[in-house]
Amino acid sequence: MIRSILTTPEGKTYEGDEHLIAMWESTPGSHIWIDMQGETQQRERTILEAFEFHPMAIQDAHKERHPPKIEEFENHTLIIYRGISSFDAELNYLPQQVCFFVGERLLVTLHPGQALSIERLFNEHGKALLAHSPEHVALRVMYISAGFYIDSLLEFETALSDLEDELLEAGNDVLMRKIITYRSRLVKMRRIFSYHQGITQELTAYDYEHLPREQSETLHAINDVAERFERLYTLTQMYYDICGDLVDGYISISSHQLNITMRVLTVITAIFVPLTFIAGVYGMNFENMPELRYEYGYFFVLGAMLGIGGVLIWLFKRKHWF
Repeated sequence: MIRSILTTPEGKTYEGDEHLIAMWESTPGSHIWIDMQGETQQRERTILEAFEFHPMAIQDAHKERHPPKIEEFENHTLIIYRGISSFDAELNYLPQQVCFFVGERLLVTLHPGQALSIERLFNEHGKALLAHSPEHVALRVMYISAGFYIDSLLEFETALSDLEDELLEAGNDVLMRKIITYRSRLVKMRRIFSYHQGITQELTAYDYEHLPREQSETLHAINDVAERFERLYTLTQMYYDICGDLVDGYISISSHQLNITMRVLTVITAIFVPLTFIAGVYGMNFENMPELRYEYGYFFVLGAMLGIGGVLIWLFKRKHWF
């Protein structure tokens, strides 16, 4: 699907497809936003080459798993962004690559599936932002997308709090597997947000011709996006540390419970070892054992065994071993 928005200096707005390119070329001062969703690479390449975008930029945009980055060329700036097509409070998310070709009077976006941030902006405030400048549209798309991430992460915080309570009350291996799954997803998300932080750090540190820092509104938009990416990275790091603490806590509790069990077993063993020794000695049927013919020998040995057992139980209780 190819759709376009064209704004003119007179304040007029047109919506259509790639046929608006001819009107854009013939209207000085106009701005155009072309959004391509799920188009074939050949179709995308035809339109991108018509704008004389650099072949290396087109090649990077068509790589399926290219890390997020920003790169400036002669007549445009390429931004590769990792957007989302779905995300929930359980950290089940489906990322997708979104590419921005930002020029002086144009913006071209490429993405394989539906991008929530682009859909919202295209249907709401995209026209006003495009009339101002194409780079504001690109920055706003990233800003809205980061907002979707933040909303789901804050919902995840509630789920994580409930999981922590469950783990403290009745921890089990099922909950542990759930936490480890969360940690794995948080690591992947943290890596994505780290790339995005790198993009905004470059935007705030270096002058890009098509995203000029000297314009206060552009710099303000860049800072807004940078703050959201910083918050996302901080949140994922914090939640990752919390999950790690829960794992360590569960292991500590399990180890403590195991130690208690082993201590009880050790106490039982310590009580019965001397009794077993006595029973073993008197279980040897040597002919000349003096106690074998003693009339009260059985009662004497049995009493001695009970006495030893009682003394050991009293001693262990005094030491609070059980």
